[in-house]
Amino acid sequence: MIRRPIIVLNFGSQYVQLIARRVREAGIYSEILPYDTSAQEILSRKPYGIILSGGPASVYEPDAPLPDQNIYTLGVPVLGICYGLQVMAHQLGGKVERATKQEYGRAKLTVIKEDPIFYGIPREFDVWMSHADKVISLPEGFEVIASSENSPYAVVRRGNLYGFQFHPEVAHTSYGMEIFRNFLYRVCHAQKNWEVGDLVEEKVSEIKSTVKDGKVICALSGGVDSTVAATLTYKAIGNNLKCIFVDHGLLRKGEVQEVEGYFRSLSLPFKTVDAKELFLSRLRGVEDPEEKRRIVGYTFIEVFEEEAKKVGADFLLQGTLYPDVVESAGLPGAKVIKTHHNVGGLPERLGIKLLEPLRELFKDEVRQIGRSLGLPEEMLKRHPFPGPGLAIRVLGQVNEEDLDILREADYIFIEELKRWGLYDKVWQAFAVLLPVKTVGVMGDVRTYERVVALRAVDSVDGMTADWARLPYEFLDHVMRRIINEVKGVNRVVYDVSSKPPATIEWE
Repeated sequence: MIRRPIIVLNFGSQYVQLIARRVREAGIYSEILPYDTSAQEILSRKPYGIILSGGPASVYEPDAPLPDQNIYTLGVPVLGICYGLQVMAHQLGGKVERATKQEYGRAKLTVIKEDPIFYGIPREFDVWMSHADKVISLPEGFEVIASSENSPYAVVRRGNLYGFQFHPEVAHTSYGMEIFRNFLYRVCHAQKNWEVGDLVEEKVSEIKSTVKDGKVICALSGGVDSTVAATLTYKAIGNNLKCIFVDHGLLRKGEVQEVEGYFRSLSLPFKTVDAKELFLSRLRGVEDPEEKRRIVGYTFIEVFEEEAKKVGADFLLQGTLYPDVVESAGLPGAKVIKTHHNVGGLPERLGIKLLEPLRELFKDEVRQIGRSLGLPEEMLKRHPFPGPGLAIRVLGQVNEEDLDILREADYIFIEELKRWGLYDKVWQAFAVLLPVKTVGVMGDVRTYERVVALRAVDSVDGMTADWARLPYEFLDHVMRRIINEVKGVNRVVYDVSSKPPATIEWE
């Protein structure tokens, strides 16, 4: 089936895939292409419209990424977001310069002229800004249809060319999806042509065409991502898939038994490899979080390469998701936030090829695919768990004593979240063991013990997140259980940082 797409030109934004995802959520097929794709190549795809993503560059820099200027004369609607607005203004005769007052976070947008892009939307609402540059003069023929206190040209239009200074794609912008739907259906006049079921069929077909008669070894962790990737691949190639579950000694309490139970219930062919000693010996004495991630990544690959030789595998299957890729600067122009073990932690030369069918998807999309594949809700609702495991939740050096302390504290936190009916109401929750000691008093005796930090966040895709407002009574109960039951802990704190500026994980 040939589908007319919305083309998203990528200028290196952290949110470029999120834009494409919003388009798919609205029921329209989307494709991400490099920013310098020719207008002729774009037109050959018969797009409904074009979206110019944001990006970290400034249009007035000598090496600024610029699109083919002919895209504005194709007769196809164009929407520029943040840098996309600035590059449109710059190329069509306007002026952009460094803002004297930069704008990050929430802003109040005021609609000053009726327009199809704001159909059914209030005249004033909150939007998410993130820019250091601003348009100071518009190209000829453009008009302002909305503004904010710091951005008089927050939304501009000339014919079917639109520019937004704010980010409608992020969850923090009110009515963001309504704005996308208006652009797609009222401006581009697109016809619905995308469903998650299409994605399952296409991914299975893609895996078949890539693997052919080859054999695949899967890095199966028990999380949603790798389990969905394995189920898709098993559907595509059957017994040519062999799954490996590595116990690296950095898992949570009881996790090995729980995960093995999931795999058996799904009838996935798997083997558990005990590599605790190998991983912990290599992490011994290492404090730097990036180095921890690299060590875990390299060691994972060594284990999988060894197992691949035993079965003659041609491919290594991983459940890599888009946030892993973009935070590790896996897209052109993107900046490194942190190195994910299955992206930046990989050695340059692999003995086998990588197979990553979920690489361009977000967590909630993967859960939707899992549901369409018939995976149990209990598994699909599991909170994300990082590949480096507890190595990046024991801050500083990793040792077995600290891992045991963290396992007990984390188990209590998660157990109580489930008992209080809160587990499914937060996106991710976990405990962190801090590398500091504090003075306490227990039973009239002075103590000098460790600090545990609790972290729970609300999110949609992991790209942005806010701290979960858990009940005080719940936090009080969990604190008492941890201090009373976990030897070596005398203080519990709760993390109230959002992403950005923090990340969800501490390391």
